[in-house]
Amino acid sequence: MACCGNCFCCQCCCREGETRTPEELTILGEIRDEEDEILPRKDYESLDYDRCINEPHVEFLEGIDNKKARKYEAIRWMMMFAIGVTVGLVGLFVDFFVHLFTKIKFTVVGDSVEKCSDKGCLPLSLLELLAFNMTFIFIASVLVLIEPVAAGSGIPEIKSYLNGVKIPGIVRLRTFLCKAAGVLFSVAGGLFVGKEGPMIHSGAIVGAGLPQLFCSMSATFTLNFFRSGINFSKWGSFQLPGLLNFGEFKCPDGDTNCHLWTAVDLAFFVLMGVVGGLLGALFNCMNRKLAKYRIRHIHPKAKFIRVLESLLVSMVTTVVIFAASILLGECRDLSSPTTHNTTLSGSEDINSTIRRFFCTNKTYNDMATLFFNPQEAAIHQLFHQDGTFSPMTLSVFFLLYFLLACWTYGVSVPSGLFVPSLLCGAAFGRLVSNILKVKLGMDIYSGTFALIGAAAFLGGVVRMTISLTVILIESTNEITYGLPIMITLMVAKWTGDFFNKGIYDIHIQLRGVPLLEWETEIEMDKLTASDIMEPNLTYVYPHTRVQSLVSILRTTVYHAFPVVTENRQNEQDFMKGNILVSNNIHFKKSSVMSRAGEQRRRCQSMKSYPSSELRNVCDEQNAAVEPAEEGEDLLQQMLERRYAPYPNLYPDQSPSEEWTMEERFRPLTFHGLILRSQLVNLLIRGVCYAENQSSATQPRLSYAEMTEDYPRYPDIHDLDLTLLNPRMIVDVTPYMNSCPYTVSPNTRISQVFNLFRTMGLRHLPVVNAVGEIVGIITRHNLTQEFLVAKLRQHYITI
Repeated sequence: MACCGNCFCCQCCCREGETRTPEELTILGEIRDEEDEILPRKDYESLDYDRCINEPHVEFLEGIDNKKARKYEAIRWMMMFAIGVTVGLVGLFVDFFVHLFTKIKFTVVGDSVEKCSDKGCLPLSLLELLAFNMTFIFIASVLVLIEPVAAGSGIPEIKSYLNGVKIPGIVRLRTFLCKAAGVLFSVAGGLFVGKEGPMIHSGAIVGAGLPQLFCSMSATFTLNFFRSGINFSKWGSFQLPGLLNFGEFKCPDGDTNCHLWTAVDLAFFVLMGVVGGLLGALFNCMNRKLAKYRIRHIHPKAKFIRVLESLLVSMVTTVVIFAASILLGECRDLSSPTTHNTTLSGSEDINSTIRRFFCTNKTYNDMATLFFNPQEAAIHQLFHQDGTFSPMTLSVFFLLYFLLACWTYGVSVPSGLFVPSLLCGAAFGRLVSNILKVKLGMDIYSGTFALIGAAAFLGGVVRMTISLTVILIESTNEITYGLPIMITLMVAKWTGDFFNKGIYDIHIQLRGVPLLEWETEIEMDKLTASDIMEPNLTYVYPHTRVQSLVSILRTTVYHAFPVVTENRQNEQDFMKGNILVSNNIHFKKSSVMSRAGEQRRRCQSMKSYPSSELRNVCDEQNAAVEPAEEGEDLLQQMLERRYAPYPNLYPDQSPSEEWTMEERFRPLTFHGLILRSQLVNLLIRGVCYAENQSSATQPRLSYAEMTEDYPRYPDIHDLDLTLLNPRMIVDVTPYMNSCPYTVSPNTRISQVFNLFRTMGLRHLPVVNAVGEIVGIITRHNLTQEFLVAKLRQHYITI
């Protein structure tokens, strides 16, 4: 696009879909500017949602009867209830201490401000506020240093986890403790962050740690029960559902001309949705640049630099809050209490949270009321305060809050974005209502416009529709708001999507997580499974020597290996020009990885193996290989040498036997998949047999023994190689998944994508009509970037 230049504004307005991905640039040979350089990507692992149907698992299923099945079902229900109660108690803990700390802070500092108004000691009040906030933020930042995954809201990580991507440490106990404790200090420390996102992450950890399920109903009732008892001293009344409650939207009694909203107001709601989408897109663009700067220049440095950044943000935020409250506020007339002025706990009037800094008894400081209160109290003021907020106050508050919230999201503290987005949007909505009500003389309900503004900005930032509609309706307890909220959220999402992605998707992309979309584009069906699969396979035979298994596991990063045998009945190998043609290989010679070359690479890594026998085997094989002359044809070298690659993989063959060209590239019959964790487990437990014995003498592992290390399976580097005999043989057939999902090489991408995503697969073998494996598909082969790159390559080819 023409707008994609060096101008910051132009870059913010550029659609992300117009830029090319790293894979596309690699294929097309283009170079990125430093500004658009993609950040380093990690090799994320997929989760195992699909069951591994092997012999131990079948034996386990055979031992289950109806009585045991009912027992497991009862345990599941009890665990779901336990999860709900635990999550509710965690929410109660965080909510209670956030309110306690903020109440202490604002009480102490507020009293100091009132006393210093006459004595001229306001700098002392500022120092008190700085001491509170920076102490809380320091604690929160140190907790993130202990467990870095606890930073941020956790929504991008949980979204990736549910998408099938394994994020290391995302559901550990240490992450839970640091997240739950850190978020209460972050919110109490005055940063423009929320606790809702971290609470979702904490609930996910509880669910993963107990029975691996979720159960919101028992969590809601548990939280409602305890909050109602604590706030109203009425245990069992269930009067405070959830942590987010906007109060009751209701016209004053006796006012027949009042209405919450009308059909005419919908036109303004649509316009507010457009503006909210634009503001959300700008917020996301600015935060994306900040996040990239942090990843490049802050995260690689010492960890204490992150703490210093958090303290800097806290100090600036505190000074802005204090200065704006004292210097920029206006004294506004205080409205008389009415029956519809609801508050946070319902036990006191909305006017109880106003701030009168430097104002008389019947007036209040509108800027201090918004800044010098907890965020939930400020939202209630914008929703339900009949007293007016000046347009200048709302404009300045929105601008300052917008910039500071954008700067804050991404610092190394547990932080959410839900409540800050609501507060920022509520100020925008209240500003619109002031203009329509005061300047144009329209008869509207200001609280409704504040609510719609909150929905518009929140929708423009996170780009959610149905889920946000449900949350906002439940928070208002007003079903009639369903239509305007849904319309506003949809318009905000469509407007924002024209420029960039939602904030959570942006941070997922910056982390390099291979997230799979809901579906593929129609034009992707021009590609087939053979176009995107990985053809260079690392495989094992049904009976493989310990030496070879250790070599494979130490020299590769793959998490699954096809179990194959060579198909000696379908040999149709021959050379035609520059292409090697067979039943399962149709690739250029430059992309063919011979087994001989791979064996040489593995032998180099096995020099540290303590067995002198293995070192001798590797040395003999390397000595047999002469260095390749520059420019010499690789395939011709293989034809001339005719030495035996992988001689130790076949116990019944002599290492001195010469293999022909047909034997080296013989088609591979597919028998199943075996995971890296399973192979390591077999080696650690000594599951093998001697070459002069039958495979029946190999020890058998039960289902419990195969899964007892879940979810932290041992690594190959944890294996003591001195305890292994490299000449022993492992029969992997009882432990492989003999019936995984497979696709044909001619399967269209939409079918491959739907199968992979719907069934939660981790590996998808590509098998031809005669049962020969020709490639394998993983999550990385189905990402949008990879598919777009392959599609462009397809266009170039044709």
